[in-house]
Amino acid sequence: MSAGRHAASQPTLTTVADAAGVSRQTVSNALNNPELLRPDTLARVQEVIERLGYTPNRAARQLRTRNSHLIGLRFEQAQEGTSNALMDRFLHSLVETMERTDHHVLLFSGDPEDPLDGYDDLLRSTAVDAFVVTDTYAGTPQAAFLQDRGAPFVAFGRPWAGTGVDEGADWAWVDVDGAAGARMATEHLLAAGHDKVAWLGWEKASRIGEDRRAGWAAALTATGRDPAGLAVRTSDNVDAARMASHALLEDRSVSAVACASDTLAIGVLHALAERGLRAGTDVGVVGFDDSLGAQVSWPGLSSVRQPLEQVAVELVALLHRVLSGEPLAETDKGTMLTPSLVVRRSSQR
Repeated sequence: MSAGRHAASQPTLTTVADAAGVSRQTVSNALNNPELLRPDTLARVQEVIERLGYTPNRAARQLRTRNSHLIGLRFEQAQEGTSNALMDRFLHSLVETMERTDHHVLLFSGDPEDPLDGYDDLLRSTAVDAFVVTDTYAGTPQAAFLQDRGAPFVAFGRPWAGTGVDEGADWAWVDVDGAAGARMATEHLLAAGHDKVAWLGWEKASRIGEDRRAGWAAALTATGRDPAGLAVRTSDNVDAARMASHALLEDRSVSAVACASDTLAIGVLHALAERGLRAGTDVGVVGFDDSLGAQVSWPGLSSVRQPLEQVAVELVALLHRVLSGEPLAETDKGTMLTPSLVVRRSSQR
């Protein structure tokens, strides 16, 4: 079949109008302003649209409504030496959720040294209706830049201020409670009979890392254990974690390690193998993020799993409210979700 014949076979607005016995404007209202039609007319037009498989022309609709139905997201390349594919899973969930509301995600990249690179070009070209921002903290340049230009956006991540939330931040966000996840992991290790649980985390500058570390410390303190001297900080790299783990394991009384990421936990597994120790039986290990690395590592890495599917649902709901101009109450601007623990052999004796 030729391209011309294939195009001619596609149903049009006129085709739908003729089949439904209504005007082209009525079909347009059924698609864009259904509240203007009587219920029986709307039902008849919708039945024809579904039966004929009519799909509105996106480019024509954009010219008419000045809405692209595209949401911009700056996507950073994963670092080598890590197992973190968290953003890949989040992106997949976000794309699926957006499609249900007739929106699509437009990915763009930028200079790693310039957090604003890429945003201005999209704003000038009016290529997107809004943005999802994934790097948030008090004074984040992305938020200030977008707010100054009146560009709608929502954030995956709380507006950090120190180790807490910036109460003065005026944008909508969704985040996962990292402290609750680390506490959950630590309590699981203690319940499994690992009496002395150490922490392997990121550098102190990481707000997310410090939040997770606080959950580990709280779990120990709640049981009368002193966390002092049981924590080591390193970069999020398997080899760096392996070397840091050897330092932790010099203390033979350490029976488990809770980690700020799966990358760090995999480093612990490597160190245990080098020492002839068995994960779970000799030293318990729990990671964070339930990455693919956690699922394929031997003997199976227990890990805290973030509810990224629910994060996407909450973000899209917030985004629709922001795009509609609906004012958000202070209690609606921030949503904190609770992670879950996936238990595998690395933490079981």
